[in-house]
Amino acid sequence: MSARGDGGNGGGGEKGPAAADMPQLRLRPAEPGDEALILSFIRALAAYEKLSHEGVATEEELAWSLFGPRPVAEVTLGTWEGEAVGFCLFFHTFSTFLGRPGLYLEDLYVKPEMRGRGIGRALLAHLAQLAVGRNCGRLEWSVLDWNEPAIEFYRSVGATPMEEWTVFRLTGEPLGQLASGVVAAR
Repeated sequence: MSARGDGGNGGGGEKGPAAADMPQLRLRPAEPGDEALILSFIRALAAYEKLSHEGVATEEELAWSLFGPRPVAEVTLGTWEGEAVGFCLFFHTFSTFLGRPGLYLEDLYVKPEMRGRGIGRALLAHLAQLAVGRNCGRLEWSVLDWNEPAIEFYRSVGATPMEEWTVFRLTGEPLGQLASGVVAAR
């Protein structure tokens, strides 16, 4: 899945203190054994985005991708008073124009009943801190056009849409055809 949002987490420009100022909120990196929890958040986000039919990830695939011999993504989990309430999944990109790495936020999700408490903002601020600490030149993500609460939230933290860019995607049969050199002329 891609073209993520925050599951409406922004709630119209969520304001809130940083995680350090909220003792009931703890952010931690995911670890082996968290796959079922992460998958539950992914499925909840897919349902919110009306994309459940695209969700085919399994716990085994997540374990390999997140904790295998060559991890390709990372997850930060948010817990509120010990209960897991949200997550963000991200990975490194590279900008040839900047000559520096970047971070790409694939998923940001907070349980609906926990929104409006600053959890989404704290997760996003955590990613910004990681990006700065890793000498990244940018932090990027996609959001569905109809997800106005998320768009408003992202604008409230200073993010700007890249309106001149269009995301392209290859999946399934077209991906396999291109990989094998069999591409139908159009």
